[in-house]
Amino acid sequence: MKLNTIKNIGPSHFVNMGDIRLRQPLPTRKIDMVDPFILLHHYGPYHISEVHNPFDLGPHPHRGFEPITFLFQGEQLHRDSLGNESVVKAGDVQWTTSGRGIIHVEAPTKDFVKQGGYIEGIQLWLNLPAEKKMIPAAYQHIKHNEFRVVTSKDEKVNVRIVAGELNGVYGRIKTQTSVNAFVLEAQSGGETTINIPQSHNALVYLLSGNVVVNSTEEVKLDDNQILEFNRDGDGFSIKAKADSKLLVVSGEPFNEPVATYGPYVMNTQTEILEAMRDFQSGKMGFLPVN
Repeated sequence: MKLNTIKNIGPSHFVNMGDIRLRQPLPTRKIDMVDPFILLHHYGPYHISEVHNPFDLGPHPHRGFEPITFLFQGEQLHRDSLGNESVVKAGDVQWTTSGRGIIHVEAPTKDFVKQGGYIEGIQLWLNLPAEKKMIPAAYQHIKHNEFRVVTSKDEKVNVRIVAGELNGVYGRIKTQTSVNAFVLEAQSGGETTINIPQSHNALVYLLSGNVVVNSTEEVKLDDNQILEFNRDGDGFSIKAKADSKLLVVSGEPFNEPVATYGPYVMNTQTEILEAMRDFQSGKMGFLPVN
């Protein structure tokens, strides 16, 4: 197996979004975009209670991409303008295809706020190609125990296959493009290799722990947390120096112009203005406040 060389390695700095302080490893000055991945936010762990609950985003629209939430701690309620309502719990993934437009809301459930606890997750923005930006919106919610798992030979690394394929095992998420999304949990000393199609751009994000990538790059929490690979191999190797958790994503690049503004990801500024107009005129639907 020929290993992919590392193109970029970077930190995961904190940024402020209103009352929320979260990590934003993508985009940064160093790594602006890894086509087709637009943005990665790592939020929490926050302690949520009736006294302190900053993580209530309220209804908001999206168009032109797929916002994906990987929840690692806590409990969130999802509602959207398609009529979906579901409680997303620790280990679950919700995959929204915004397409031509959707309005949704995510917030800790009332029961979770009342009892108190920690919430932590990742929101990843996956671009859609121009030909699919105006497809009908859709929503998928897969529970933690429904994911297929690939286990390493030493039985110390488990890889949950959220989307795409690894070693002949396929994820349950239906994707619009060629993309892989894996959640990797490794015990200290565990090692494995992850196969990636040569046509894919690939990222590794470290949530916690300490790992060695390709026997050369040591990744530490609060130091460097994100790796971008060149497309010159068949994958990469991981060895855990401590109990670790990582997100691995890869995707076929579109090589198209990208225009972003707030919750919209389109190809031109004109399309951004059209999205704003369509939201204001109700063409993306309606979502009443509970």
